[in-house]
Amino acid sequence: MKAFVTGSTGLLGNNLIRVLLENGHEVKALVRSKEKAIKQFSDLPIEYVVGDMEKVDDFADELKGCDVLFHTAAYFREYYEKSKEHWQILENINIKGSIKILENAEKAGVQTAIYVSSSGTIGMKPDGSSGDENTPPSAYTEKNLYFKSKVLADKAVLEFSEKSKMKVIQILPGWMFGIGDAAPTSSGQIVLDILNGKLPGTFDGGTSTVDARDVAEAMLIAVEKGKHGEKYIVGGEFYSLKEIADTVSEVAKIPKLKLSIPNFAILTIATFSDLFSKITGGKSNISKTGIQTLQAKLTVDSSKAKREFGINFRQLSETLANEVNWFRQQGLAK
Repeated sequence: MKAFVTGSTGLLGNNLIRVLLENGHEVKALVRSKEKAIKQFSDLPIEYVVGDMEKVDDFADELKGCDVLFHTAAYFREYYEKSKEHWQILENINIKGSIKILENAEKAGVQTAIYVSSSGTIGMKPDGSSGDENTPPSAYTEKNLYFKSKVLADKAVLEFSEKSKMKVIQILPGWMFGIGDAAPTSSGQIVLDILNGKLPGTFDGGTSTVDARDVAEAMLIAVEKGKHGEKYIVGGEFYSLKEIADTVSEVAKIPKLKLSIPNFAILTIATFSDLFSKITGGKSNISKTGIQTLQAKLTVDSSKAKREFGINFRQLSETLANEVNWFRQQGLAK
């Protein structure tokens, strides 16, 4: 199988590429910087395609000869920001770009497309139980522009799949942790802040959490076992922020965080951080919307993917031990 992977240097993308190569598949990787990608992947046998998801037509011909498109790319940096310019980028990449690459993949003769969304697009059931693939989004998606863009993209992808001859499958990961988080993502930043003594404490919040390698393996299985037009939640298990922090401390053999920050206090801090970032034009280190999303404690049900794909999820301790070791090997953590 020859795979075309977008978002290849991201947390999920780079783990997916390694899973593909380990299973004997060929990989074409879409990258923004070939030099950075080569540095990240070293001497792995990857064919690089330099391109931008806002300009899909510029690299669309590279899809020819590929069997599967794995579309993991998404714009999420500073995704709690609220501005017309920010929304325009989210719309261009996450919604319009996703449909554009699916259209070009079908024209190029690609047989299967695995599109990555987010479990953040799934709300809770009316009775308070975990949401599944048929559960509507929660009210928080309107506040979180990244999740909002993903909800709209999911709808557009579903509409595309209804008229497409190419097999299209949606994968919805939980909050991903794991090795290779070079950016880092928000989850990786929390781990780094704990390791480097920059996080004073935790607050009451949490969400469904999953190892990026488990998501990558589920995506590969989905090529054969996934059903056209279907969604599959690969959300892992629910963990509180305190459980995550405690586990990082345990595997890293450092003291646990003792401070429990009251909800009103963390929201006040986040409000001032958002305001300061708006005034300075910088990035908010702690966002009010992000805090509220974690405080909502949304959980999702991965039963469908477990049943149809036969997948299991790694223990949080294994995931975080591997991630801590990786950060230390990169010289990013104490």
